[in-house]
Amino acid sequence: MDINKWKSVAVRIDDYKILKAISKNKFRAPASMISKLVDDYVEFQAKKEKMTKETFVKKLLNGGSKKA
Repeated sequence: MDINKWKSVAVRIDDYKILKAISKNKFRAPASMISKLVDDYVEFQAKKEKMTKETFVKKLLNGGSKKA
């Protein structure tokens, strides 16, 4: 497995069970569902900050954090 392309994460078992159920309901693999959730969140936050999605991602990856 290419470690530059894929990473493993630990998820609480209760969250994993919910993720599996959501994924099954939407005909997606759990990894695809996580990608969709991340993408949707980034899009939502970028819109909230009045930025493009790409600009928001660059801000995040450069250490800029969004204030909660």
